[in-house]
Amino acid sequence: MTEHFTRRSLGVLLASTLLGAVALPVSAQDAKTFALVQINQQALFFNEMNRGAEEAAAAAGVNLVIFNANNDSAAQNSAIETYIQEGVDGLAVVAIDVNGIMPAVEQAAAAGIPVVAIDAILPDGPQAAQIGVDNAKAGADLAAYFNENMEGEAKLGIVGALNSYIQNVRKDGFEGALDAGKVTVADTVDGQNIQDVALGAAENLITANPDLNALYATGEPALMGAVAAVVSQGKQADVAIYGWDLTAQVIDGIDEGYVKAVIQQDPSLMGAAAVEALMTLSDGGEVDANISVPVTIVTKENVDDFRSLF
Repeated sequence: MTEHFTRRSLGVLLASTLLGAVALPVSAQDAKTFALVQINQQALFFNEMNRGAEEAAAAAGVNLVIFNANNDSAAQNSAIETYIQEGVDGLAVVAIDVNGIMPAVEQAAAAGIPVVAIDAILPDGPQAAQIGVDNAKAGADLAAYFNENMEGEAKLGIVGALNSYIQNVRKDGFEGALDAGKVTVADTVDGQNIQDVALGAAENLITANPDLNALYATGEPALMGAVAAVVSQGKQADVAIYGWDLTAQVIDGIDEGYVKAVIQQDPSLMGAAAVEALMTLSDGGEVDANISVPVTIVTKENVDDFRSLF
C-alpha cells in the first residue's frame, strides 16, 4: 500500500490512534475503510485474527483500523460510536459484552454501516453475519474425547472467563457432554480472560482440591494459566489438562504428556472472513448469516502439524 492519505481517511486514522488502534495506510483516494473492534492484544488468538484481517485487507486494497479494547467493554462501545462518526465502510466486532454492545451495533446499522460479529455470538440484531466456530459442539466433542480417554473416575476443575459469553458457551457445551457417572466437576473459577488472573485462580483450585486430576480451560489465557499453575505446583503427573487454543507453551505440555487435548481454531481465517464479508456487504451484496470456520482437536498424535505456527 502507498503512503497517500485522503482527508476522510486521515480523520479515521487520527481518531483510531487516539482510541488506541492500529491502522494500515490508505492505498487510493477511494479506498474503503473497515474497523475491527478487538478484545485485547495479549492473546495470540486475537493477534492471529488481526493478522488474517490485515492480510485480507491488503490483498483487497482496503484500509483497516484495529481497536484494542484491553478487555474494557465500555471502550468497545465508544470505539464503535467514534467509527460511526468517522463514516467507516464496515465494522467487525469481537464483543466482550455481547448484550452491552448491541446499542452501538444498532447505531452502526442505522447509519448504513454493515456489521459482522467474530467469535463472540451476538443476540439477534441488525448484524449481517456471525463468523466463528460452533463453540458448543466443539466443547462437546472435546468432552467426548475426554470421556473416551480418561482412566477411571475424574475430578475436574474448570478455568473459565465468566465475563465472556462465548467461553461460557464452551464451558456449558463441555460440561453438558461429560460422563456424569465417572466425572465430578469440583468447581469453576474465573480467569477473567487474563492470563495472570487465570494462573492464580487455577492455583487456588488445585490447592483447594488435592485430589483434582483434570482441568478444562475455556480460552487461551485460561489455558496458559492452567498450564502455569500445574507446572508451578509440580502436578504434571497428576493433573491432565484440556482446553482451547494452542501456544508454544501448550505444545510443550502436549510433548511432556500432561496437556492431553486442545481445540485449535483458525483465528486468522476468522479475521480474513470478516474483511471479505465486509467487502461484499459494502458493495451491496449479501453474505451467509453464519460463516463457519472449522476446528481441530490437537493431541500428541497430530501436534506436529501445528508446530510451525509457533
